[in-house]
Amino acid sequence: MGRANNGERPTAVRFRDRGPRRAPALRWLLMLAATWLVPVRTRGGEGTVDLARAVLVVAGDASKVESKAATMLVEEVERRSRVRWKIVHSWPLEPDAVVVAVGRESFIKSLMRPGPSGARLPGAEGYRIHVAEDGRAVVAAGADARGVLFACGRLLRELRMAPGRVAISGGFRVTTSPRYPLRGHQLGYRPKTNSYDGWDLAQWDTYIRDLAIFGTNAIELVPPRSDDDADSPHFPRPPLEMMTGMSRLADDYGMDVWVWYPALDADYSDPKLVEFALREWAEIFQKLPRIDAIFVPGGDPGHTRPRTLLALLERQAESLHRYHPKAQMWVSPQGFTQEWLDEFEEAFRDQPAWLAGVVHGPQVRITIPELRKRVPAKYPLRLYPDITHSLSCQFPVPDWDLAFALTQGREGINPRPLGQAAIFHAYEREAIGFITYSEGCNDDVNKFVWSGLGWDPERPVVETLREYGRYFIGGSYAEGFARGLLALEANWQGPLLTNDGVETTLRQFQDMERSASPELLRNWRFQQALYRAYFDAHVRDRLVYETALEGRARDVLRRAGKLGAVTALEQARSILHRAVTEPVSEDRRARVHELAEALFHSIRMQLSVARYKAIASGRGANLDTIDAALNNRDWLESQFDEIRQVEREDGRLKAIEALLNRADPGPGGFYDDLGNPTQSPHLVRGAAYGDDPDFRRSSLVGFASRPGWPMSWCRYAQSLYDAPLELRYDRLDPTAHYAVRIVYSGDNFLPRVRLEADGQEVHPLLKKPEPVRPVEFELSRTATADGTLTLRWTEEPGRGGNGRGCQVAEVWLIRKPD
Repeated sequence: MGRANNGERPTAVRFRDRGPRRAPALRWLLMLAATWLVPVRTRGGEGTVDLARAVLVVAGDASKVESKAATMLVEEVERRSRVRWKIVHSWPLEPDAVVVAVGRESFIKSLMRPGPSGARLPGAEGYRIHVAEDGRAVVAAGADARGVLFACGRLLRELRMAPGRVAISGGFRVTTSPRYPLRGHQLGYRPKTNSYDGWDLAQWDTYIRDLAIFGTNAIELVPPRSDDDADSPHFPRPPLEMMTGMSRLADDYGMDVWVWYPALDADYSDPKLVEFALREWAEIFQKLPRIDAIFVPGGDPGHTRPRTLLALLERQAESLHRYHPKAQMWVSPQGFTQEWLDEFEEAFRDQPAWLAGVVHGPQVRITIPELRKRVPAKYPLRLYPDITHSLSCQFPVPDWDLAFALTQGREGINPRPLGQAAIFHAYEREAIGFITYSEGCNDDVNKFVWSGLGWDPERPVVETLREYGRYFIGGSYAEGFARGLLALEANWQGPLLTNDGVETTLRQFQDMERSASPELLRNWRFQQALYRAYFDAHVRDRLVYETALEGRARDVLRRAGKLGAVTALEQARSILHRAVTEPVSEDRRARVHELAEALFHSIRMQLSVARYKAIASGRGANLDTIDAALNNRDWLESQFDEIRQVEREDGRLKAIEALLNRADPGPGGFYDDLGNPTQSPHLVRGAAYGDDPDFRRSSLVGFASRPGWPMSWCRYAQSLYDAPLELRYDRLDPTAHYAVRIVYSGDNFLPRVRLEADGQEVHPLLKKPEPVRPVEFELSRTATADGTLTLRWTEEPGRGGNGRGCQVAEVWLIRKPD
């Protein structure tokens, strides 16, 4: 697709003579024609044009999608301004009429004589909008039916609306077409999502319309049977009935309908299971009024060998075409081992005609350029980027603070506009477009960022955020809300303890909150931003407080020799326990709870398992984890209990000293807390985030938590698939003898890990100790004989799945005594 077109267009236009009855309209059209002699620009003119008394002119024979676009325009203007435009099918005769004309290029030009050749027109799905210089007309012309829809959407984004007021910038002009032909989002009506399962068709209509207004042209549905519970306490309708209704809604807006359809059964080499799957899928194919494509993930979920899976899909494609003859079948190699990936590539040698394309998404063990090399050029690639998760996912938040990982969790409200832009630009070149992976409305901002970039990759993200703020929040909040979303993203960057910007972010949102109308306070998008701002600030308040409490407790332990071991332990325990008995930031915590209640009622967000019947705390229910300990309180108290069992005082004092100095590597040694970016100087980090946002060539911070773990075990460095994890040291003593002490942590203890020191094996592939404990290995003197050392960890080669397993929490490089 060509890029967005906003260049000059000095083209004259002449209108057909419609006779005396059309004289007033002809005068208006001649005035409008004069504006075409002005160079095209995206924004210009002085002041604004009042459209409160405008009429909307559309073609009498407009298509279903064009009519839907006109209805959308009228309804959304009325919703925001209480002004309802009248729809007419011919130009009004009144000379002072204010007109908004919407339709295909052919409809707009039916009033005109042919102009000079060479005029640049928008491409497929594109449009042009211009405002007459006298302020009496706005024309929104689409290249096709979808172009009309998107023209109306852009017009809505440019209008300035308030009760009794509709206006647009004088002289506004734009001609534009989308860069990428596929711009979509997955909308799964299933229990796993943190809100979608509570939406009825009216809410889905609103949300699909919102996406269309910002240039989305596809949605992806999820079938009733997936890797999820069969039912939800929030379902307003049975899954298949809702899926059918959502397909119909998308068709009303002219959107493509994809279906994400995992192959879940155990063994598709069994003919009985194949026949069962054919019948099950055919029921979906038959009942949905529109299907444009089926996407079957190879894994996550799914566990079928490529050869067997493709044989199944060939038969499913045949079945699909009985009900939707033009629908396509797509597949991804998600979760494949290297062996299965090679088998997948081998299957393309025959270039099956029934297969339309290949999807790159989470748990594909090779990059999209590598996939492009393996798949014949006749098969386009589509992106399936995970925009919904913050950790343990395809695109985790880089160097996220542990306090947020423990409290916000994997599916918190996560506007990441700049991060999503970096992901988009790193991935865009090999694909025809995207349908994002979403688990709810927690990633709402990210959807609109992707839709905007899919239309025009060169457009600054902040412009999309301004439109988002203006359209969804209100014109007077456009800039402040846009900047607030960027500030929320900045809250999650770097160490939280020293991030004073979190407090500034909250003050900015509180300023908007104080001036907000009751209607805005009920706006779920505004509530989401407030929820995040208060949540972040509350967590930082607690982190500062609990860090200080731990520091004071350790100070007491250092005086154990004077106080006595047992007394010091009890005083330290009492200090640590103040986090529970004397909590801070209670007003902010209370506001978070109020906003959680508001979000359940406004958009059915389920932010607690107990209160709102979320499916699990890890599925966005972070109200249940807001009180997670943010220091080593739990681990320290367990250590205190063990030390109290030591019989002799000197033994207890020695144990306290060891507790206080557990990170000390001794004289000439080094310690790295690998999950803490400020305390891991020897970790080789790899490529810049913009070059490697999914950490295929870089180390990344991972998170996991189990009862009794210290904080340093809850965060760790890791590498993915066959990539190594490395630590590098220099200026070592070349005559010394060193040992390495390691804590292997993580969220996956099944893969085995191997360690080398400058190419020499320190230990072979071994299973990480469970329960977690430090393990120590002697290093060969030759490994450090030149005063440098590289420690290199790798996991078993060729693994599939999520690629996680090479996970290291702490490393001590210990200089042994002579």
